[in-house]
Amino acid sequence: MTPMITAFERSPDGGKGLARDTRVRWALEEVGQPYDVRLVSFAAMKQPAHLALHPFGQIPTYQEGNLALFETGAIVLHIAEHHAGLLPDDANARARAITWMFAALNTVEPVILDLVTVRIVEADKPWSKERLPLVVDRIRDRLRQLSARLGGADWLDGAFSAGDLLMVSVLLRLRASGILDEFPDLAAYVARGEARPAYKRAFEAQLAVNTS
Repeated sequence: MTPMITAFERSPDGGKGLARDTRVRWALEEVGQPYDVRLVSFAAMKQPAHLALHPFGQIPTYQEGNLALFETGAIVLHIAEHHAGLLPDDANARARAITWMFAALNTVEPVILDLVTVRIVEADKPWSKERLPLVVDRIRDRLRQLSARLGGADWLDGAFSAGDLLMVSVLLRLRASGILDEFPDLAAYVARGEARPAYKRAFEAQLAVNTS
């Protein structure tokens, strides 16, 4: 059965690949799994039909037969566990790849999203300008740690995995800020992810929705 995912009818980023459905599209493209997309408006995301799929009224969701999933990390993990190409066969390497998935979403992404919060959501607050340098410093600390671990390797742990897919997706949020450029090895790491044919197909599919 062909999986069905949901995506923004019109993405806030205008199709730059930052919406989280891009991560799911990328995973499906990497494993060669065809999929369908149901576009959802912001209003529809708060309606009972969508809330039954995603209790927090967000995207993406994933449906396959009688299985319905939400949360990008859970969806990508499900795809990786059921199709070859995103998790190693070796049990220990597989566990490490899953660890990097959690690290991307739980350790690296929160500090990056904080930058969006302080620059946009909290921009009108009197303390926003004072808070911004603290947020940027926390991001730099995380990137220094990640850079040290990556070293000169192409990917985080041997071959490309779902851990890299999510980490690259998270780091892409920093491109506009210029902070990523301070870490050439991480910028090159992100560029390698973007150069993958599966990523290009996912990006183009998401862009097409927002430019049609």
